[in-house]
Amino acid sequence: MSVVEHLAELRARLIISIIAVLLAAIVCFIFAPSVIKFLVKFYKDSTRHAPNHLIFTGPLDAFATRLKIATYGGIVLALPVWLFQLWRFITPGLHPKEKRYAVPFILASIFLFAVGGVVALLTLRPALNFLLNIGGSQLRPLLTADKYISLVSLMILAFGLAFEFPVVLVFLLLARVITTAQLRKWRRLAIVLVVTFAAVITPSQDPYSLFAMAVPMYVFYEASIIIGRLLKR
Repeated sequence: MSVVEHLAELRARLIISIIAVLLAAIVCFIFAPSVIKFLVKFYKDSTRHAPNHLIFTGPLDAFATRLKIATYGGIVLALPVWLFQLWRFITPGLHPKEKRYAVPFILASIFLFAVGGVVALLTLRPALNFLLNIGGSQLRPLLTADKYISLVSLMILAFGLAFEFPVVLVFLLLARVITTAQLRKWRRLAIVLVVTFAAVITPSQDPYSLFAMAVPMYVFYEASIIIGRLLKR
C-alpha cells in the first residue's frame, strides 16, 4: 500500500472508532445518574465526615460532569471496536502466522482493561481514605462532582491502560522488536521503570494505588517472558 492508501485506511478506521465511541457515550450519558450514585458510595465509605452527595459550584458544572462521564464511559464501552480497528490497521505489516493472534490479542486486551478497572475501584476506597484523612480532623472534605468524577475516571483509565502492558510486550516479541533474552537482561531496569511509571500515571498519587499498579505490572513483565519463551522469541 502507498502512503496515501495507508492514510485513507487510517481515516476510515478512525471514523469507525469515533462513531463507536459517540454511540457508547450517548448510552453513558443516559445512565450517568446511576453511575454517579454508584461512585459516590466509595466517597461516603472512605471517611466518616463525607456527606451523602457531591456538590457543584457553577450552573454548568452538573452538565459538564455528565458529559465527562459520557466521554470516559464511551471510550471504555467502545474498547472492543477501536481495539479491533487498531489491530486491523496494524495487521497488514505482519506475517500470516502472526495475524492469527488477532482475536486472542483483542480478547486479552479487553479482559486486562476490565481487570485494571476493577483493581482501580478496589483501590479507590483505601486511596480516598488516605487522601481525605491525611490532613487531620481539622480538615473536612466537601468534594465537587467535577473533580471527584475526574479523579475516579482517570484512575480507571490509568489502571486499564497500565494493565495492557503484557499485550504490548507480547506484540513486540511477536514483531521481533525485542527478545526474551533482552527482557531477562532488563529485569532490574524494568522494576525501576514500572515503579516510576506507576508513580507518575496514578492520578491519586497515594501509596495504595501506586503499589496496586506497580506489582501487577511487574508480574505481567515476568509473564511476558514466559509467553515469549513458549513462542520461541
